[in-house]
Amino acid sequence: MRDDGLDRAIDAAGGVAELARKIGISQPSVSNWTKVPAQRVIAVETATGVSRNDLRPDLYSEQGASSEPVDPVDAARAQEYALLATLLSAPPPRRLLDQLVALTGDATPLGRAHAALADAAASAVPARVEREYFDLFVGLGRGELLPYASYYLTGFLNERPLSRLRADMNALGIERVATNSEPEDHAAIICEIMSGLADGSLDASPAAQRAFFDKHVSPWMGRLFADMESSDNARFYRTVGALGRSFIEIETEAFTFAN
Repeated sequence: MRDDGLDRAIDAAGGVAELARKIGISQPSVSNWTKVPAQRVIAVETATGVSRNDLRPDLYSEQGASSEPVDPVDAARAQEYALLATLLSAPPPRRLLDQLVALTGDATPLGRAHAALADAAASAVPARVEREYFDLFVGLGRGELLPYASYYLTGFLNERPLSRLRADMNALGIERVATNSEPEDHAAIICEIMSGLADGSLDASPAAQRAFFDKHVSPWMGRLFADMESSDNARFYRTVGALGRSFIEIETEAFTFAN
């Protein structure tokens, strides 16, 4: 039986099939959910407008009521990871593109990346961005880029990096959706986990957060974003690549000098 949050998301999306399409996964996967998996909350929130507090109050409402306020820097980090997770999980709908236009930048590399993404969103045509996403990440047989840790670290899919990630997800209490054929080492899912670690919705110490980053993000994700940025077939997603590369560089430096 579905919980209320999932029912609201399905209604807002226009049905199970439409929700699956909006977040870039198969319809049977969504059909078999009883609640929104932790690693899909941000994507569903963005696709439907149903807040994460309503989608998974066990993860968000209780945390917000009982924990210390999130540090503004960590809140900003969580938002950055959530944005990247959303853009990597599925092509952005018109509503999200309109929201991205409001991004502002400054003279820093990350600020310039925000401004470039806003400019790209302002001129983006949703159907063209959807096609670009398909060509880059899905393709007929395979996309130009394979956004999986296993592929970037070993040259093959479903290798040891995926099994190590699954073990660490289990330790963090993150559910694996058994009916979902998409490997959990997809960059979108890992960014969603990092967002939860940053804002405290996933309970982990700073040392555990750093260990997760060092093990599952730092060794490969910057290269994925650099490949997006340099792809001849990327237009909108070239700016996403620049944003991701700049942000991962900042994160790497921050974790290196932490403690």
